Amino acid sequence: MSTRTSYAQGTPNWVDLQTTDPQAAKAFYAGLFGWEFDDQPMPQGGAYSMAMLRGEPVAAIAPQSPEMKAAGAPSAWNTYLAVDSVDDAAARVEKAGGQLAMAPFDVMDAGRMAFVIDPSGAPVALWQASQHIGARLVNEPGTVTWNELITTDPEAASFYADVLGMTTSTMDMGTGEYTLFNVGDDMVGGSTPPQMPGVPNHWHVYFAVADADATAAKVTAQGGSILAEPFDTPVGRIAVARDPQGAVFSFMTPAPQSS
Repeated sequence: MSTRTSYAQGTPNWVDLQTTDPQAAKAFYAGLFGWEFDDQPMPQGGAYSMAMLRGEPVAAIAPQSPEMKAAGAPSAWNTYLAVDSVDDAAARVEKAGGQLAMAPFDVMDAGRMAFVIDPSGAPVALWQASQHIGARLVNEPGTVTWNELITTDPEAASFYADVLGMTTSTMDMGTGEYTLFNVGDDMVGGSTPPQMPGVPNHWHVYFAVADADATAAKVTAQGGSILAEPFDTPVGRIAVARDPQGAVFSFMTPAPQSS
């Protein structure tokens, strides 16, 4: 389903980039994915730039907070998970072994959110939608197509079950078993150990593209770098990239769906 009007609890529903240089990042991703931007001024200064494709919001780019900048934190993509009640979900975080990094707060009339850290140290946001449901386009070129918890702790999945009711299953990827997150009958994300040394536990973002090889060439032409050259998997052709400000993401050309 490409167009979304709502998200069930536990489903990744939004991504945003907190970056050291929003203007440069906007130019990079506009060239890569064809995004246009709707800049919305933030109370603390700067703009929350909604990335738009065909007039619909698909992601956002924002400046790092002064605290993150002072700490020398790298630019990074954040994943948001839909919740029915962010206050109820936040109340379950510490009991499930996580940390509440940012208590629930309202984002004007867009929604209500919290920031949590799972037991393996991976940060993730919880989003209770009001006017902003999250991405309205997904699973097509230039939009998010998958969200993946990269973690060294296989038990971290139980945190998401306890807090959000997500369940897990496994799939054979040819190189070993891959953990899937499920909401009802829907596969909404995955989990895997880091494939490269030194990678911190985190939620990783995949964008769909029409041609992974051509996109890889665009990344380097625009000042980014390719960390893993395009490779084939049962679900599509995937590459891992780093933008010029240091944020890491993946992109993939999904495999044709069998009827």
